[in-house]
Amino acid sequence: MADDLPPGAAADAEAVPILDGIAGLAGRYDGFILDLWGVLHDGEQPYPGVRDCLARLRDAGKRVCLLSNAPRRVDSVMARLDELGLPRDLYDAVLSSGEATHDALKHPPDDFHAELGRRCLHIGPPRDDDVHQDTGVTLVDRPEDADFVLCTGIDDFDETLEDYAALLQACAEERLPMVCANPDLTVMVGDKTAICAGRLAAYYETLGQPVAYHGKPHPPIYRRCLALLDGVDRTRILAVGDSLRTDIAGANAAGLDSLLVTGGIHADEFNVLDEDSGGRLRPDPEKVTEAVRARGHRPMAAIARLVW
Repeated sequence: MADDLPPGAAADAEAVPILDGIAGLAGRYDGFILDLWGVLHDGEQPYPGVRDCLARLRDAGKRVCLLSNAPRRVDSVMARLDELGLPRDLYDAVLSSGEATHDALKHPPDDFHAELGRRCLHIGPPRDDDVHQDTGVTLVDRPEDADFVLCTGIDDFDETLEDYAALLQACAEERLPMVCANPDLTVMVGDKTAICAGRLAAYYETLGQPVAYHGKPHPPIYRRCLALLDGVDRTRILAVGDSLRTDIAGANAAGLDSLLVTGGIHADEFNVLDEDSGGRLRPDPEKVTEAVRARGHRPMAAIARLVW
């Protein structure tokens, strides 16, 4: 265990150390792969301390790649970061599941994508249209007219799986394969939780239909991310995310160290009020460690927020 982790962390090899900030471990890494929703922002505004943390990483000469399961292309992701006040000089590169999906539709990487056909039923909002644009697919409105389904998410953040069940069942009756542009099950939007394309895709699989996923935790997205950090030894790259299921599992599979941010989708599950620090939210080490043991996806440490 690293010297800069909390005293006693090495005493229990299974315990997940809790950090107050990343300053103490930043020297161990030359590259950082950072999630967006739940780590840098909540969909509406950056988390406190994030801009300062990114600036300090850049000042220290660290390479920063943002890796998101956002179901839209990189240019759209960067434009949204601009709107949120996270300028482009705070990071080196961006990769999104939407970009990976677009590329797979335009240049099929395997037989599954090559055999999809060209008539596409898009389940998702207009803001995700750049995922299928310029790929050669033709949009249709009815399952019976489609060759496959592209799922990018829900139209409104208040919608539930039940709002889409009938449509998904109709697609399953037509035996349509699905391409999922966001494997996340849920996301935090402000202070509420919304379902993502991954929730719809998981249900679709229970109907017996095949789904191809693009994004974390699947290996191809990490290979592309490592290429964007070309020249950085993978043993000196830290992946930071708020989801055990996608961010931490994906980093584990890619052989990367990872840091779990507990203030995102796991906030209600992992965080407790720390009375000694004025009532600030802090990860509960027992809750985090118990979840890691149960789910099998292990970060090297946990932190409430991405702060220096």
